[in-house]
Amino acid sequence: MAARRGPGRQSGPDKVTIAGVGEAESESGASALDAALARVGDRWSFLVVEALLDGPRRFNDLVTAVVGIAPNILTDRLRRLEREGVLIGRKYSDRPARMAYSLTEDGLELAGVLRLLATWGARGSGRAEGLRHVSCGSLLEAHWFCPTCSRTVDENDETSALRFA
Repeated sequence: MAARRGPGRQSGPDKVTIAGVGEAESESGASALDAALARVGDRWSFLVVEALLDGPRRFNDLVTAVVGIAPNILTDRLRRLEREGVLIGRKYSDRPARMAYSLTEDGLELAGVLRLLATWGARGSGRAEGLRHVSCGSLLEAHWFCPTCSRTVDENDETSALRFA
């Protein structure tokens, strides 16, 4: 199945097909993107994960790091992300009960997703800037790479089709 490239349009034969994003459904009826968004698909969850990328933080540190989040919303997102296996809370005090939160391996894998999303947001907002290479200062670009073929796959590759397995 081809992914839509705009309202009512599908990618042509010379474009990369991205099956599974919003169209291809699993046996449960949910697409791969739908499944991912069900786990961490709201603004606050992504911002909490971003705040934890540098290492463990306590609740009050997260309230400060995630600007604008209400404590009750933070509590809800921390509980949900912990249930989903994205982060883990470790008690550092019994009385009163206090937790420090850190990302699991699944949570750390979101770093790449957040970088891509941030780069996309920077391009469209005009206010923010994308990631830069420290050595030369150039803006970074993301590319799909096939480890089996040892080559980069791009939109102009007529023989390639990106698909969720």
